[in-house]
Amino acid sequence: MRIKKFLVLSSLIILVLTLSLAFTKGALGHYPLPLPGVRLLASWYLFTTLNPQYPVFTAMSPEAVTAIVWDYRGLDTLFETAVFFLAIVGALALMRGISLKSALNNASNRVGDGGLSLICKTAARLLTPLIIVVSASIALHGHLTPGGGFQGGSAAAVAPLLVLVIFSVYFLLSKGVSEKPMLILRTVGLVGIYLTALAAVLIGLFTGLNAYVFQNQPKPDAPLGLPAQISGALISGSLLFFNVFEYLAVAGGFTLVFILLSIPEEVVKSFIGGETHE
Repeated sequence: MRIKKFLVLSSLIILVLTLSLAFTKGALGHYPLPLPGVRLLASWYLFTTLNPQYPVFTAMSPEAVTAIVWDYRGLDTLFETAVFFLAIVGALALMRGISLKSALNNASNRVGDGGLSLICKTAARLLTPLIIVVSASIALHGHLTPGGGFQGGSAAAVAPLLVLVIFSVYFLLSKGVSEKPMLILRTVGLVGIYLTALAAVLIGLFTGLNAYVFQNQPKPDAPLGLPAQISGALISGSLLFFNVFEYLAVAGGFTLVFILLSIPEEVVKSFIGGETHE
């Protein structure tokens, strides 16, 4: 067994070293680094993300990554979000018919007794609201600083996960954090992303102006654009709304999965055990 582990580890080390040498020496192509055209494209993104002098090209966001994710290649991001949504749907399909309320009712006497020590519970009570605040800040400032809706939503999901581990899933359910509210939260986020993507088009239908799906600021042949500022505060048009709704969708989706994975095995078997045959 030790020889097998040694061979596997040695093979991985040799593979990493070989690939590193190939890339640095240019063995895999004429250019060991990205082609000059790619670097020119990156320069164009950096030049136009926040440049009011070019209103038909700029995304009006100092955070280039967010501008690329939700503006320049917003349609790709929508499909990525759809893949994550389908994964959540798959988890719900596998666990369909399982009643979390019955799990809570059958274990109502364990809501306050389970979990870890008093020190852990006290620390969790202090950290949980801080996690929510920090995660919201990551999402709300995603168009200004590194972060965004997915990062903020992932961080927000740590809060219910912390409560679930330190207190118990029964305690989390007793506070109203169950599959239905989380599914509603995720649905609100997804619908918000959909409406934000169509916002310019919907406005164009009423104003008679040309607009595109996922349009943020005005374009050469589409003069309609979403406001870049509100009362002097930079919101970067659609980017702030995308981040907020993505925050809700991701936080609700991850929390929903955490709850489903923490359902006791005996509860799951009682619903999906199927028929028995002698």
